[in-house]
Amino acid sequence: MSVQAHLESLEKKHVALEEELHSALTSPSINDTHIADLKRRKLRLKDEIHRLKTSVH
Repeated sequence: MSVQAHLESLEKKHVALEEELHSALTSPSINDTHIADLKRRKLRLKDEIHRLKTSVH
């Protein structure tokens, strides 16, 4: 997998996590632990995307 394809894959996952997080925040039945986990995963993806973008340029 090329770096560009990997970046695109990570960005798609980031968007999907953003949507899942938004849904979780609007649902009263979701617990805080799940929301915190989503935020951590989203942040890890964001950091990985940033790392790859800076290494490419």
